[in-house]
Amino acid sequence: MKDIVIVGGGYAGFYTAWKLEKKLRSSEARVTVIDPRPYMTYQPFLPEVAAGSVEARHVAVPLRRHLRRTRLIAGAVTRIDHASRTVTVTPKDGGPFPISYDIIAVTAGAVTRTFPIPGLLEEAIGLKQIEEAVAIRDHIMTAFDRASVLPAGPERSKLLTVTFVGGGFSGVEGFGKTLSLAMALLKSYPELAPTDIAFHLVEAQGRILPEVTAGPGRWVVRHLEKRGGRIHLNAQLQSAVGGHVVLSTGEEYDSGLIVWVAGNAANPVVATHTDLPLNERGLVRVRADLRVEDADGVVVTDAWAAGDDAAVPDLVAPRAGALAVPNAQHAVRQGKRLAKNLIATLRGQEPADYVHHNLGVVATLGLGRGIFQYKKIVITGFPAWVMHRGYHVLAVPTWERKFRVLLIWISAVFAGRDITSLASVKDPRRAFLTGGKVDE
Repeated sequence: MKDIVIVGGGYAGFYTAWKLEKKLRSSEARVTVIDPRPYMTYQPFLPEVAAGSVEARHVAVPLRRHLRRTRLIAGAVTRIDHASRTVTVTPKDGGPFPISYDIIAVTAGAVTRTFPIPGLLEEAIGLKQIEEAVAIRDHIMTAFDRASVLPAGPERSKLLTVTFVGGGFSGVEGFGKTLSLAMALLKSYPELAPTDIAFHLVEAQGRILPEVTAGPGRWVVRHLEKRGGRIHLNAQLQSAVGGHVVLSTGEEYDSGLIVWVAGNAANPVVATHTDLPLNERGLVRVRADLRVEDADGVVVTDAWAAGDDAAVPDLVAPRAGALAVPNAQHAVRQGKRLAKNLIATLRGQEPADYVHHNLGVVATLGLGRGIFQYKKIVITGFPAWVMHRGYHVLAVPTWERKFRVLLIWISAVFAGRDITSLASVKDPRRAFLTGGKVDE
């Protein structure tokens, strides 16, 4: 019996293990998933969490509930040594230990890419994990509470200023959703006016949403500006020290919240702690069938990779040598293909290539607002928003999670948006330790 180790329990890893459980015979292989988190995060819903439209727990798919025949190890893989068929696992408690395998599937997922910009690591937050989305939501709601008792001036302006750096899908959706949240909060804060709120979106290129064509991209810019957003194109963040934002265009302002969504980087275990062959970007080299190959095109036996850390050829792209875009849509489908190919090779069959035909792109820009494009077909506004919600409630794995998300959306129609901040959970022992005393 073969031992299959899957490094990472994100999209690609979860779907690989999930499909293997359904299709593998009990005598064919044992499957192990190694990940420091006990759940798979459905990342397209993180902007919804940041805006309070989806409950945070409902975008986390618990691995132990849905992978019942898979061995789960809670720890981070810190070394992949394929020559000896071992991975090194470092748990939160205790020392590192080795796990041996016969077949490895690397699906570790990407991490947020940062740059040596003064103040960035001290002031900014990402939007790649559930904790980050919840913190963004709580920060905005808490900022409204704090600003409501302050007179007009620099301190109040800073509290109500939000900056998103990065104009891709995560940046634009996060920006549009939290802008919608902020405008909705004004109804509960008569002390504040729309002119008190400042939302900035900073993008280094001359356009946002590169996944859509130029025309729809310009429409999104106009739409966000009409709602009060400030879009800075061809602008780079040069400093964020103390929350003071300095752009390459010469503009400067104070921002109480800075969200960094300017791209991904390869997971450190893949980029620097493996003997598997990598390309110039630090991604695992793979064939279209997801088998790892070296620089000469020779297959590395019993090694597979998929998802954000794999350089998967895009066979339907018009440009030769193009790679599949590292997004959720590809990771999910690559995970399913990887499971099928693993089963095929175990049974002496040939693996099939990963081929994905684009079904279009859809993005939410706030409550009741969105954009969809498929080739030359462009749909905007409320219909696109409905399409976004419909697509993602179908795409989120497991019926249990679909049901929970739908209930939240339905309840919001009748009960409205929940505007409770739970920022105090970051310091849950404070009331116990202080006995209710207030700092003077």
